Amino acid sequence: MSQLERGEQKRAGLNEDNVNEKTDSNVEIELAHGLSTLPNSIDETTRTTISALSEAESNPFFIPNLTFTPSEESKVIRILDTRLFPWVLLTTFVLNMDRTNLSNAISDNLPKDLGFTTNTVNLGTAIYSVLFSLACLGGAVVCKIVHPARWIPFSMFCWGLVTMSHALIRDKGGYLTVRCMIAVTEGGVIPATLIYLGSFYRSTELATRLAWFWGVQTIASAVSGLMASGLLQLQGVSGLEGWKWLFLVDGIITVVVAVLTWFYLPRNATLTKGGIRGWKPWFDERQVRIAVTRIVRDDPSKRLYEQRVHWEDVKDAATDLGLWGHLFITAVGLTPTNPLGVYLPSVIKTFDFSIFVANALTAPPYILQCCTTVLFIWHSDRIGERGFHGAFGATWQLVGWILLRCLPSDTSKGVKYFAALLVACWPYTHPLNIAWMSENTGSIGKRTLASGCVIFAANIYGVWGSQIYQAKDAPDYHTGNTINIVFAGTAVCLWFVQKGYYKYRNARNARVWVQLGEDVQKREEMLQEKEGNRSVLFRFTT
Repeated sequence: MSQLERGEQKRAGLNEDNVNEKTDSNVEIELAHGLSTLPNSIDETTRTTISALSEAESNPFFIPNLTFTPSEESKVIRILDTRLFPWVLLTTFVLNMDRTNLSNAISDNLPKDLGFTTNTVNLGTAIYSVLFSLACLGGAVVCKIVHPARWIPFSMFCWGLVTMSHALIRDKGGYLTVRCMIAVTEGGVIPATLIYLGSFYRSTELATRLAWFWGVQTIASAVSGLMASGLLQLQGVSGLEGWKWLFLVDGIITVVVAVLTWFYLPRNATLTKGGIRGWKPWFDERQVRIAVTRIVRDDPSKRLYEQRVHWEDVKDAATDLGLWGHLFITAVGLTPTNPLGVYLPSVIKTFDFSIFVANALTAPPYILQCCTTVLFIWHSDRIGERGFHGAFGATWQLVGWILLRCLPSDTSKGVKYFAALLVACWPYTHPLNIAWMSENTGSIGKRTLASGCVIFAANIYGVWGSQIYQAKDAPDYHTGNTINIVFAGTAVCLWFVQKGYYKYRNARNARVWVQLGEDVQKREEMLQEKEGNRSVLFRFTT
């Protein structure tokens, strides 16, 4: 491993500012038909030298002319899928187990025990959504400084302690305080995980793995419901309510997993030995080069994957209409999931099931959702299409809400449960939307910000989503379900709009490229990485 160690030392000693200065001193930005160009005085030899020097300095394990067989690449992917990805799934399993336990606790009369109504629960959910969303933005930036492999377990340890502190709650003030604390500690881990996975997997491999990432979250919700059906029966043991036992056990599990995660997650493909990963590296020297080179070939900007966010990235992200489209799809399309996620056990309980049966019955919808999500995103990856698949998932949710809204009050509890199951097991479109956004972003800095922004959007909707189900509308929530229908229907339209926008961008880029002269085309090829998705050579996935 001596060559790998020397390469890592070289990488650690690299002064990133010097690299940028070396490149920028030879590049002047001009505008011609809205395109950046290089000065004509730079000949092809100089350009090649600069490019090769930058590639070598930015990542010594990237070999531009490296050749490898599909079987060799498949072996690298298989190692990642068996050694790295399962642990990442474990971290998100624990996260969603902790996020779901509130709904189980509410079904066990948490509001009544603490002396408030569901309106206070809604207020806590709204506050949680705001703070969680802000923590997502901050976490995406901070994790680039301390590295995701350190930020993820640190965040887990903190929210594990806060989860256990639910057992100390005595009143409304304590409840709201703890919900604020857990929002801040949980918020940064999902964008950090997205950034982390992007350093190991190509864009065409990411969507399916994100489907498993969020699919496992639904399994965690199912397990949480099954755990709750047992732990809630500890009511009165040691003078604690059943829901306090639920938070205590979940918190202990989280703290233990966090400590193990600290010693397991590798920083990158070159540093995979040590800790509880074992004394032998996951990859040999050739496999390390394959692991790094295939990622950089998929996205040249990943040569400097650990670079930090700059102000130019902020401006680029803020003016990207495509990114805004993904954020709207997220905030609008996921809004109906808020009341469903918080109150699903309680809604099932109103169908005349006992509290323990109601919590157990939340498991089948979540397990089915994992299956539908993975299958439909796998199919999206297979045929390389995003927009129609997203619209399909949104339509499924829309149909489920219409059915739940139209059922009369005297409908049998079996039919009501089927309607709730149908809407709860819809193919979850969020991982597909994130993968679509990621592959159409075009640069590391902007992708880092986009990861934080999309998770922000995936939680800020709780501010208004938490107010959809009101106490006065219980138990059938006709008004609330009507609102859910409006949001789900709007989401269907947004998926079609986003697909149309990207098709328009591709057609426009193709027209502009044909009109360019040969010299300008060569300059555009040189600046393709720098311009990201604003380059006429960029082709958007639709």
